Amino acid sequence: MSTQLLKWAHEELADAGVASPQADAEALLAHALGVDRGEVRRLAVLGREVPDDAARAFEGLIARRAAREPLQHLTGVAAFRHLELAVGPGVFVPRPETEEVAQVAIDEAAKVIAERDGAGAVVVDLCTGSGAIALAVATEVPGARVHAVELDKDAHAWAERNVDALSAVAAGLDPGATPQDQDPPQRIVRLVKGDARTALYGIDGMADVVVSNPPYVPSDAVPMDPEVAEHDPAVALYGLGPDGLEVPRGITDAAARLLRPGGLYVMEHAEVQAEAAREMVAAARDADGRPVFGEPETRKDLTGRPRMVVARRLGTERSAG
Repeated sequence: MSTQLLKWAHEELADAGVASPQADAEALLAHALGVDRGEVRRLAVLGREVPDDAARAFEGLIARRAAREPLQHLTGVAAFRHLELAVGPGVFVPRPETEEVAQVAIDEAAKVIAERDGAGAVVVDLCTGSGAIALAVATEVPGARVHAVELDKDAHAWAERNVDALSAVAAGLDPGATPQDQDPPQRIVRLVKGDARTALYGIDGMADVVVSNPPYVPSDAVPMDPEVAEHDPAVALYGLGPDGLEVPRGITDAAARLLRPGGLYVMEHAEVQAEAAREMVAAARDADGRPVFGEPETRKDLTGRPRMVVARRLGTERSAG
């Protein structure tokens, strides 16, 4: 019965040190059956049998999860805010704590559009990975013109897949249809393959928001969870330099170049990097040696931990012409 199968799976995952054994067991059984978790719970209450083929598939999934393969790699999807994103080997799995980083960008973009009586806002997501932040902004803020940059070819491929799928949904098309069945939709995010530190020169000084979840883990701070240490790509984790902030410094310089005066910069960082991240942003200078950003502040994630640095671009708007 499904109840007994779930009980066995819960015990297997708990013994393996999985943090959420019941939720993961239900998610994997739902995946094996091709239903949602609510239906799994209903079947368990009713004591329904699980078909043999689904049971075998489920047992294989539990073995892989017990070996600490990420749940999202097994199901092929990750939840991020209201989105369901395709993920797998080669791309960083978006985390719940990043949802609040996206919220700051979303709120600012919506505010800018309201102040302009509906005229668009330009949002840039640097180191987009799966496209999570960029797609959250694009789908939650009508009128936002979103640009996303990713250098790694594997991560870029995942981002492209997600952008194409959600663009099809936004256009009322079938995201699973073959290309010849329908015209390609207009992309809701402009996705660029390139170095986040140097990309998008065509919109220098035009961005209203620059948001980034860059690699920021110091090289000697190997994550404890096997799901992260063994499966998230190193290029998405380690920010280089003794403090892990070498890549974020390049991202900060890019934000200074891209933002208009008054534009907002928000960058995710590790809990222990709050002071260093503020100092990094405060130290940014323009070609004349003047500070680029106003006083940076640290904001917290949904768990109350310091998670991001936020600052506004200094300077005055250029006159037309």
